[in-house]
Amino acid sequence: VQLQASGGGLVQAGGSLRLSCAASGGSFSINYMGWYRRAPGKQRELVAAITSGSIPNYTDSVKGRFTISRDNARNTVYLQMSSLKPEDTAVYYCNARIDSPIFQMYWGQGTLVTVSS
Repeated sequence: VQLQASGGGLVQAGGSLRLSCAASGGSFSINYMGWYRRAPGKQRELVAAITSGSIPNYTDSVKGRFTISRDNARNTVYLQMSSLKPEDTAVYYCNARIDSPIFQMYWGQGTLVTVSS
């Protein structure tokens, strides 16, 4: 499975960005798709994830500001980010997880989001 992420960039605090990640290849259904981020000097953290049934979950710091969605027909996951803060600055990585018949995890190349104050 190959993941191609896009949509990062520079935005002022309070602004919005939308990230997209398209999955291609592979022979099995993707159970979870999500976004992680790694801020400078910090460990990678889960930002949001969504199941194949479109059930989302979010890390507390982005609840109410970010929305994850998924188009299963296109194998694409989106992250709509609003009310961005400087602390959201990070490299965002797309992730796909397949649980069956064997566990597989895939990562995109990362896209930089920079929020200026």
